[in-house]
This record gives sequence, C-alpha cells and structure tokens, in this order.
Amino acid sequence: MTLTLAISSKGRLQEQAADYFTDAGIALKQSAGARGYRATLSGLAGIDVMLLSASEIAAALLAGDVHLGITGEDLLRETAPELESRISLLKPLGFGFANVVVAVPQAWIDVSTMADLDDVCAAFAHRHRRRLRIATKYIHLTRAFFARAGISDYRIVESAGATEAAPTAGTAEAIVDITTTGATLAANGLKTLEDGTILESQAQLAASLTADWDTDARAAAQSLLARLGARERAKTSHMLRLHLDKNVDAILKLLASTGIAILSRPASAAGEYALLCPRERLMEAVEVLRTQGSAATVHDVDYVFDDADALNARLTAGLATAAKPARP
Repeated sequence: MTLTLAISSKGRLQEQAADYFTDAGIALKQSAGARGYRATLSGLAGIDVMLLSASEIAAALLAGDVHLGITGEDLLRETAPELESRISLLKPLGFGFANVVVAVPQAWIDVSTMADLDDVCAAFAHRHRRRLRIATKYIHLTRAFFARAGISDYRIVESAGATEAAPTAGTAEAIVDITTTGATLAANGLKTLEDGTILESQAQLAASLTADWDTDARAAAQSLLARLGARERAKTSHMLRLHLDKNVDAILKLLASTGIAILSRPASAAGEYALLCPRERLMEAVEVLRTQGSAATVHDVDYVFDDADALNARLTAGLATAAKPARP
C-alpha cells in the first residue's frame, strides 16, 4: 500500500509545508498543475500526497483515510477530542501559530477572567431567562474548557462565518475563536480573557493511528521521517573535528557531560575524532577543550542520521499503544 500524506491545498499553510520539505531536500511537486489535488515528494518512492483543506486533513487523519498529515493542532483536537487514541502528534513544526481563545466585548470592563464570565453567565440567565450565547467553530474545545472552568450557564451558537462579528451582529454575547495578534478581535471590539487561552496551536506533523499501516506504508514512512528527523537534528547541532593524543578518555568523558556524541573515532585511542555537539552547548564544549589544551574546528551539517530517530520512535510508540486492546 502507498503511504498517503495530506497537506493543505492552498494558502500560507501549503507554502510553509512546502518550505519545510524543501529545507529537508525534498521538493513538493503538484501532479496536475496548480488546481491539482495530488502531488509527489521528489526522491521518495511509495508516497502519495493529497492536497486537502486544513479541516479535511484533520477529518481524514481521524478516519484513517490518510497516514500522515500537516494541519493545525486546533483542528486536530477539535475534530478528535479523544486525540491520543486516534492520532499521534509527531512534531510541532514551528509555523501556523494561532491561539484558541475566549473573547468578550471590550465594554465588559469588569470581566477579565473565566470566573468573571461565570458570574456574567449566571446573571444573564437570571435576568433574561435564557443562557448567554457563545459563538464558535470549536464546539468540543469550548465545552471541555468551560467544563474545567465550572461554567454551565451558557449555550453554544455554531459559527458558520466570521465568528468575531457575532457579538456586533447580535447573534452571540461572546466568542471562542483563533487569534494570532489579537488585532482582528480588537477591531471588532473584543478582548481576550486573561485566563481564556484554550490552546496555543501550531501546525503539527501528525499520524493517523487508525490507518492501514501495512509493511509498504510503514517502510515509506520510515524513510520520510528519518529524512525529516535527520534534518531537524542537523539544524540543532554542530560537528566538531579535533585531534586527541593524550588524556583521551578524560577529555571524552568531560565532553560527554556537555551532550556531545561521538560520530567517528580513530582505530586507536589517539587520532582524529568527529563529534556531534548541540548548538546551545557549543561554547561549553569549547571551554572544556581549552582547559584540556585541545582545540577543534566547527562545521555545520546538513543531516544527522543515527539511532536517535525520534519521529519514527514516536510513530512506533503510537501504533503500539493503539494496537493494545481496550481494558474491560
């Protein structure tokens, strides 16, 4: 079976996903022009790329119609409240940032927290003999968050359009929606509650735990994830080259305490070593070498393929958990 990967069919999320693959040396090529709904990844066989909307990707992952997908965590958690048993979040990708927040009219000057909103909901129900309305597309996330806050005197109005306009239009008193800078909320006379951030979301590389992971699909995923993981590790590492001819064991032990791993060593103890150093600990490692009278040259690397294949390890763990029978 071919591995199916879903990415956004348009917009900024598609561009950022394409850039993510390009950075790892993988070109995303649409199969049938700009309006095509299929694509390929260069240099990787056995992978079919589907171009879907961000919400369709979340639904396809939940249903097991695709193996891997890139979409917002907000959509994944809204689509699959039981996320951990159906979808594995393999890696946050550092783009597509948006917070899911509770927002109320700025005119509510005495309302700044969820506890304040609870009071407003109770007073609103008493005064109007109906519950305060919350407009949102995030029904499951809203219900769960409000339940944790102990708020029950409200009702959800499902939003089909611009959620931030609902209070002005008179279709709701408050909203739950996504925001990046807060500018759109402010332009519509709304403010975010101080403790009203439901989720700090970003794009995630996610795997469906309900898809048919046969041998071919698993092998294709292993190749893709190993490539992506190797690139990520390289971006957070430096390679050090140095010659050691005395106090070798002591120096290597000190370097190991800085997180350094040995990539290659000479046939005998003395000689040329290649070491992998976390970027944030480079100067710490250099200081160790200085105190020992040694020096090293520092090199950037494009990929680091080793046993620390974190993405495949997460996928394997997720599939293993999903395969376990539920306890009676």
